[in-house]
Parts: sequence; structure tokens; C-alpha cells
Amino acid sequence: MGYEGKKKLPIGVEDFEDIRMEGFYYIDKTSMITDLLRNWGKVNLFTRPRRFGKSLNMSMLKSFFELDGKPELFEGLKISEERELCERYMGQFPVISISLKGVNGSDYDTARAMMCSVIGKEALRMRELEDSERLSEKEKLMYDQLTAVSVSGQQVFDMSDAVLMGSLQTLSALLERHYGKKVILLIDEYDVPLAKAHDNGYYDQMVMLIRNLFGQALKTNDSLQFAVMTGCLRVSRESIFTGLNNLKIMTITDARFDEYFGFTDDEVQKMLEYYGLQESHETIRQWYDGYHFGSVDVYCPWDVICYLDVLRENPNAQPESYWSNTSGNDIVRRFIEQTGSGTVRREIEQLVAGNEVVKEIRQELTYRELYDSVENIWSVLFMTGYLTSRGVPDGDRIRMVIPNLEIRNIFVRQILEWFQRTARKDGEVLDAFCEAFRKGDASAIEKQFTEYLRRTISIRDTFIRKGRKENFYHGILLGLLAYKTNWGVWSNKESGDGYSDILVEIDDEELGIAIEVKYGEQDNLEEECDKALQQIEDKKYTEVLREDGMEKILRYGIACYKKRCRVKLIQE
Repeated sequence: MGYEGKKKLPIGVEDFEDIRMEGFYYIDKTSMITDLLRNWGKVNLFTRPRRFGKSLNMSMLKSFFELDGKPELFEGLKISEERELCERYMGQFPVISISLKGVNGSDYDTARAMMCSVIGKEALRMRELEDSERLSEKEKLMYDQLTAVSVSGQQVFDMSDAVLMGSLQTLSALLERHYGKKVILLIDEYDVPLAKAHDNGYYDQMVMLIRNLFGQALKTNDSLQFAVMTGCLRVSRESIFTGLNNLKIMTITDARFDEYFGFTDDEVQKMLEYYGLQESHETIRQWYDGYHFGSVDVYCPWDVICYLDVLRENPNAQPESYWSNTSGNDIVRRFIEQTGSGTVRREIEQLVAGNEVVKEIRQELTYRELYDSVENIWSVLFMTGYLTSRGVPDGDRIRMVIPNLEIRNIFVRQILEWFQRTARKDGEVLDAFCEAFRKGDASAIEKQFTEYLRRTISIRDTFIRKGRKENFYHGILLGLLAYKTNWGVWSNKESGDGYSDILVEIDDEELGIAIEVKYGEQDNLEEECDKALQQIEDKKYTEVLREDGMEKILRYGIACYKKRCRVKLIQE
């Protein structure tokens, strides 16, 4: 299908002006401006998971409010229908706009230098202050302190602690003096420096810096019209917002502004219709929808845009985990490592099966507290988008589910990795398990594999097809057999007339092993084993083993149901 004349998809484009001027597809979120102006507080904080359009919305706000802006960017958009608001606010304010996304140093000095760079570059954007007739020489000197650089192989902004901590307030005051108008302050990804500081061991120093920077910019700033901040987590007020009584917080549980971060189903369907990809709606819904913010369900916009871009070239392309691939998903790993508690293990099993778990959520934490307890980890999973709500919350008690197949796959993958790490701690038992395959001891394999299944987190699927259920058991078995580093172990290798589940070659014994895994029901494991063995024969999976010189061939049919398994062997 040709897409000539169609708008480009804005993959990685977070600048509103670029999207509007360069012909990218844009889902109109400008009604956010209307709601903000009619309901704004002095300091407005929006918390949402990553990749849900926070940065683009901040860029939109900058383009709307900034002096000498481009009104044409908003032509035909919903905000343009609000003529009175546009006349009063569009292009009427000096705007300070910074993103702290890049303040991620491995030590405090590096992170501090990055912070100086972010603010210094924004100050340089206001070069009109250098020669302003409305600023005194002393005020111009204050501006010079914000933009001063030291040269030592490369240019770096050189601010003292006092200058840095007061930089946003100072810049606000200078802009008000020059323009005679109060300033709008936009701070995107405000909590990234705190997250990186916690990870790298300089949290207390960064908290002190942020507390002073924000305190002066947001609490004692007489030049501030209003501020908008975004972040992933709602950091405890006592941590960095001490004494800030004018903070208005809109989290993922808040109905205010709920439709402005993420794509609604109606917006996704219109996009699919525009590109002629309506047939992919159900796949996209299963994989990328399911997040519940306030009172609306939304899709992850990053996933939708990335997948549509691939579908435009290949309408048969399978969905991928685009959102999860932009992060290490460390929080899920930490959570699964808490499965020493039988309760947590059963709760994870419920979630992966598509069921709800009810938990009390703490939305206000410090980064130091995030992993202090499994209760706090539940809260972090919820706030960062790995879990989402269903139904109406009962106070802080929320019914939570895994939102979609993409996130479910993250849990399953982390479960497999956790299982393999724990299994490898007992090398003697694992070695005996692998040796049972070599010796053709089906009974020992069945006994030990059942024991392994009892020790791991069960994948009791209630909403996915049988083939995906088999994948989990396939993954467990593959990870266990990979313990034998001197064996050749392949997964889904082309052989004969298809792709076998697992093939093993033990060269020094000229021994080949073909394994087919099936998911059965409680009363038909024997039958499923027979089907697996028959498939190995019908599809000629052992051909490649013989071609590689394997003289002795063992064929295993393995059927699993929850935490039970049956193993049958045919020796050629």
C-alpha cells in the first residue's frame, strides 16, 4: 500500500514546532492549554510513566505562551477555537523551559555540571538581556554569572553553588524586569536527577541542590506567573518541596487532565484509518492499550507510533515491546526477587494470569524509600506504568492489573531470568537434571522438572492462546539445559519441515536430543506427550542432528500443565 502524501510519524520527535512545521502526524492535545488556564495553580505537577507524551506537551505549552511565538502552529487545533484565551495568553509571556532528563551523571560533580549546562544554555537563549536598557549593570552581571563558561579543553558553564541554586529565580526576575511581564516556568522530567543520584550514591547532595533550586524558583519567586512540571514519580513533599504550599499535583489517579497523556481508543482508530491500517486495531489494543489514567483508558503513544511505522512498510509485522526496550525494567526484576514470600509469589501469578490484585498505594515516596519494602515496590510499579488500575479506587486501595501483553511479556521474561539465576545456585542438582536428558532417564527428568516448576512462578494464563503458554515452559527448559556450556543447545532451529522447540548436540558422544514442549490440561498430559513425539517425527526435526553426525538420537515429548509435567522418550 502506498503512503505518498501521508504525514510522517513523529518517532522520537518531541518538539511541537517541528511536528507542526515539518508535516508530522499530530494528535491534538491542545485542549490541555484550555484546562490549564481555567484551572491552573501556581505550581502544577503532572506525573505520568515515561513515553506518554510529557515532553511534547511541555513543548506545546512553550510554543503557545512564549513571546513572539508562531500563532500559525495552532491553526486548526482545538485551542484556536478559544479566541478569548488565545488573545489573552498566546505569545504573551517570557518562558523558561528546561528538561532535566539529561542530568544523569555517575557522580555528583558530573550531575551538577550537567545541571549548570541545562540552565546556562536556557539563559543563553535570552541574549536580549545582555544589552537590555532596562537592566542595571549589576543585573547584567547577574546574567553573566548564569552564562559564564570556563575553557579547559571544552566549554562548560561555571556557576557557584549560590548562583546555581538561585539561577531559575534570578533568570525569572531579569526577564520580568526586561519585559515587564511575569514568567512561565516549565520543568520537564524534574525527578530524573534524583533517580540517577539514588542509583549512583549521591542522593543527599542532589536532594539539597534540587530543594534549594526549586524552593527559590517556585516558592519565593515574585516574578513567577505559574509553573508546570512533569515527572514519573510524585516525590515526597518533605524531600524537595518543603514549604511549597502552592503545589497542585495531577497523578495517574486524577481525573483532571487524564486524556492529555497517552492516546485514547478513538484517537488510535482515527490514526489507523488515516494510514489504512484498521485491521491492526485489535492487535494494537491487546498489546499497547489498557492504561487507566483518571477516568479514561489510554494507549502508550510511543508503542503505537513505533508499531504503525513498521506496519506502513510491512502490514504483516508482529508487535514488539517498544516501550519496554527503552528501559532496563529494573523495578520488575526487584519485585520478582521478593518472591521468597509465598504471598507475593501467588500475587504475581494472579497478575500474569490476567487477574486483579488489591493493594494500598503510596503515591508520595522518596527515592530512598522506593525499594525499602515490597509494599513500596507495588506503589512504584503502579506509578511507573507496569501496573494499572481497574474500577474505582477505595481510598488508597486500588485494584491493579497488568495493562497489556507488552507489559505481561516483561513480567514473564523477568520471571524466567529470575528462575534461571536461582536454579544455577544449585549446580549439583542442575547438572543431574541435564545428565538425565543425556542418559535417557525420562522418569528423573519428569520428577526434577516438576520440582523446578513448583519452585518458580506459575504462568496460569486465562487470556492468551495455547502456543504462548508453551513458550514459558520452553523458556524454562532452555535456560536449564544451557547450564551445560559444552553442549550445543538451540531453540527454534530450522530442521526438517519446521522449527523444533529445542535441539541438543553432545559432540564427544555423537548424541543428539530433540525436545518438543506442549501445554496440556490436567487429564491429557499423556496425550500431549504423544502429540509432541509425533510432531518430531512428522516434521523430521532430527534430520539436522543426523546431518551433524549425531549417531544416537533421543526424542522427548514434554507436556506441562501449571506446575505439573509428563515426559515421554523415544530412542532412535
